[in-house]
Amino acid sequence: MSEYIGLQQQIKRNNTRSILLLAGFPALILGAFYAIVAVGAKNELGNFDVKLANELFISGLPLVFIGVGIWFLIAFFSHSTMINLATGAKTLERKENMRVYNLTENLCMSVGMTIPKLQIIESDALNAYASGISEKTYTVTLTRGIIDTLNDQELEGVIAHELMHIRNRDVRLLIISIIFVGIFSFIIQVAFRSLMYGALSGGNRRKDGKDNGAGLMLVILLVSLVAYFLSLLFKFALSRKREYMADAGAAQMTRNPLALASALRKISGNAEVEAVKSEDIQEMFIENPPGSTAGFLGEIGSLFSTHPPIDKRIKVLEQF
Repeated sequence: MSEYIGLQQQIKRNNTRSILLLAGFPALILGAFYAIVAVGAKNELGNFDVKLANELFISGLPLVFIGVGIWFLIAFFSHSTMINLATGAKTLERKENMRVYNLTENLCMSVGMTIPKLQIIESDALNAYASGISEKTYTVTLTRGIIDTLNDQELEGVIAHELMHIRNRDVRLLIISIIFVGIFSFIIQVAFRSLMYGALSGGNRRKDGKDNGAGLMLVILLVSLVAYFLSLLFKFALSRKREYMADAGAAQMTRNPLALASALRKISGNAEVEAVKSEDIQEMFIENPPGSTAGFLGEIGSLFSTHPPIDKRIKVLEQF
C-alpha cells in the first residue's frame, strides 16, 4: 500500500480485509479440530470414515466452544492489568501534563468521543499505544520520550492515531487475535509436553506394543503447529491493515497529515521501549520495528511484521 487511494475507500478496503482475516481465526480452530478427529475416524477396515468423522466433529463442538469461551473470558477481561504490569505504565498526572490533556481533550471533543484515560511509561523511547475494551477502560499511553521530543502538532497526530484505534475498535480486534494465537500456542505446549513425558516414562506403548495415545498427540502437535503458523500470519496482516487505517483517520481528525508524517520520522529508529519484552504488547505500539528476520527475508519476512514499513506510512500521509 504505497499510494493514497482516498480515505473512505481505504477505510472500506481495510475493514473488508480485517473482517476476512478475523473470520480466519475461528475457521482455523474448527479446521484444526476436524483434522484431529478425522485421524481417529476409521471404519472396521481401518479406512477413513467420513460419516464417523462428521459425527465426532459435531459431538465435540460443544466442548470446543466451552473451552474457547472460558479462555476468551479470562484473557479478554484481564488484559488491561497484564499490559500495565508488563509496561510499568502509570497515570499521567494532569497538573504536570496539561499540554497532553489539552491536546487529547480537544481532539475528543472534535469528534464527540469520550476522553480516555492517559498513562505514561517512563522511557526515553518515542512510542505510544491504545488499550482497553470499553469506555471505562479505554486508555492512551505515551512514553516520556515522545511527550518531550515532539512538538504540539506532531504529538497531536500521534494521539489522534491512538484515538482512532479506540474509535475503530482495533484494540478489541488485536486482543481477539492474540487470544486465538494463544490457544494454539497452549495446545502445542500441552501436546509437546505430553509426548516428552510419555517418551521419558516409557508409557507410550501398551503391552501389545501398540501406541497408547502417542500417535494422537503427535497429530495434535503437527496440526496445531500448522494452525499456529497460519494464525500468526492472520494476526500480523490484521495489525498492519489497522495501522494504515489509524494513520488515515488521524490525518482526517487533525487535518494535518504532514504533522503525523513528521512524528513518524522522529519515532523511526527511536521506538524501542527496552522494558517491554512481550511481543504482543509491542504489537500495540504506534511503531514496532521489524526484527532481523523480516529484513533478511525481504518480502517473505514482511509477512511476519506487525506494522507496515514506516517509510511507506509516511509516503501515504504525504499524498493526502
